[in-house]
Amino acid sequence: MNRRMIFGLMVIAAACADPDIPPQQSADDRIEASDPKEHVVETLPWIVAAAHPYAAEAGAQILRKGGTAADAAVAVQATLGLVEPQSSGLGGGAFMLYYDAQSGILTAYDGREFAPASVKPDVFLREDGTPMGFIDAVTSGLSVGVPGTVALLEKTHKEHGQLAWPELFETPIILSRDGFSMPQRLHYYAGRLAALREEAGAAIYFGKDGAPVPVGGTVMNAAYADTLSLIAEEGSKAFYHGPLADAVIARVNRQTGEDTLTREDFADYEVEVRNPVCTDIQAFEVCSMPPPSSGGITLLQIAGIFEATGAHGSPEDHLLSYVEATRLAYADRGRYIGDPAEMGTETLSADQLTRALVSPQYLAGRAALISDGPLEKVEPGSPAGPLIKEGRADGDPYERPSTSHFSIRDRYGNIVSMTTTVEFAFGSQMMAAGMVLNNQLTDFSRVPEVDGRLVVNAPRPRKRPLSSMTPVMVFDDSGAPYAAMGSPGGPAIIGYVARPLLAHLLGGETFSEAMVRPHIVVPRGRVIVETGGDSVAEDLRLKGYDVMVRDLSSGIYGFVLGKDGIDLLVDPRREGVALIGRDEK
Repeated sequence: MNRRMIFGLMVIAAACADPDIPPQQSADDRIEASDPKEHVVETLPWIVAAAHPYAAEAGAQILRKGGTAADAAVAVQATLGLVEPQSSGLGGGAFMLYYDAQSGILTAYDGREFAPASVKPDVFLREDGTPMGFIDAVTSGLSVGVPGTVALLEKTHKEHGQLAWPELFETPIILSRDGFSMPQRLHYYAGRLAALREEAGAAIYFGKDGAPVPVGGTVMNAAYADTLSLIAEEGSKAFYHGPLADAVIARVNRQTGEDTLTREDFADYEVEVRNPVCTDIQAFEVCSMPPPSSGGITLLQIAGIFEATGAHGSPEDHLLSYVEATRLAYADRGRYIGDPAEMGTETLSADQLTRALVSPQYLAGRAALISDGPLEKVEPGSPAGPLIKEGRADGDPYERPSTSHFSIRDRYGNIVSMTTTVEFAFGSQMMAAGMVLNNQLTDFSRVPEVDGRLVVNAPRPRKRPLSSMTPVMVFDDSGAPYAAMGSPGGPAIIGYVARPLLAHLLGGETFSEAMVRPHIVVPRGRVIVETGGDSVAEDLRLKGYDVMVRDLSSGIYGFVLGKDGIDLLVDPRREGVALIGRDEK
């Protein structure tokens, strides 16, 4: 098993095996965890777990200098945008949970992209009223939202950082100019996307023969180095009010032939500070991201329904309860969750609806629907009255698997859990200023209304699309931080996190052991079991489920701060690492 337990104060780099390449592309309101005095402990072991060794080391360099988790997050993300551009970057968006050890407060930062003023509800409908095909929508230019990652990094650095902003970009700038070794996953995805080969800025990923640079070959991105240098010098002003905004706007509008993106769109972007969504599982408090992420609500619904069935063990021990809990949770997801500005009604706020969706009473009622076999028809519930249920229709986003995640703890005890994305592999397949541009607007529902009923996740100007990103932070019964983790994987992210988390918290398994076992996900109604889980798949078929067995590609990165040591979470399906150390001053 890929168990990695760290005892004492050793400094260890935990690298995973070569990744299994998937066969397809697939407010200032804050929550106090407890008395902050209980958490202020200097020179704790720092930890950084990220999806690529270059990114983890860039973060470790900042932590060794005495930087905070917020400081290190800047270096990690700037580096991921260079070496893992197919998954995340400065041209995309992110959600961050930040635990401040001095105050004991957990804050949810929403750096999700939003739609430009030009977006209309029917943006992805053809003239005949049918939805565009996925690739057509992705590469149309209409899918690019105003990026939020740079604003998120700058805001969190201003509130929680310690080192100088320019210092955080030194390593990724050097890597961009001098070159880095072509990673296996970047090589794989570059070779699969025809539109990327036609993109001028993507020429750096290909050789003179038109084939992707071989694994281990050198890739340089001078344009990205210039972009990082400008952001290091001028901050987000350069990105949202200067030449970088102009570069992105020009590239998108060249594709669309109209003023799809404007300077005003970029100037209007703001990071939202929101309440984390939390619930108790056994003696632990589990917190995640609120809407526009569906990840937190859906994760907590799965856990709450599963536990309410009386299941006290791993999902594999209670397969039917777990699958039905997941199906019921995803039904609510499609009906109720989206941008908070759209979730509420005249009599119900988005926060009230969120609380209703994760209330123990509501989840117990959903659990009561589960019996000895699969439900013939899985429908959304009525968490706040039947009028809401009947007044809305289910959304249908394009949403595909991609994304990245990293988790960081600094020597002061501050913790970051951040999930970050450009949506599809290489986003919109367009680049500007060395950055891959997102296709995040395809996370809106393809159809804005059904039979006259509105879809909460319909496209609209300045609106943020639904997301499955599920950064997680767990606190123990004393209120102290216990774990941080998350994963990429599109709509399957929630299941990637839920199954091992429940196996750990309810089944008593080590998280790092639970996460390497085959996943069981139900992202769009059909049960999918990861290759290698043949016995689980057969058990589910015997229970009456239609089961697909195929390769899945989670990428869980994080840590569990157990009493016996630190369990580093490094998903062997990808190419990331976790680094840990203690540096005295």
